[in-house]
Amino acid sequence: MQANWHVAGLVVQAQPLNILAVSNALNELPGSEVAASDAEHGKLVVVMEAERSDVLLNQIESARNIAGVLAVSLVYHQQDEQGEETP
Repeated sequence: MQANWHVAGLVVQAQPLNILAVSNALNELPGSEVAASDAEHGKLVVVMEAERSDVLLNQIESARNIAGVLAVSLVYHQQDEQGEETP
């Protein structure tokens, strides 16, 4: 059995007036968590994880489509494959 794991670190720039709504929407995306925020400047640090890269890319695209989001920048990506032999 093969298990994959993808994690991405993002910086999300949002309109400062909408930072709370954007933060809540990001936290509602599966596998997503707002790790830090700067409400004054409208910046959020977001961690996303998924078992497949296409799912992770869809999550990132969903973040871009949240009302009030100005930009999403990928700053980190890691993929880990763990194989396990089964009898």
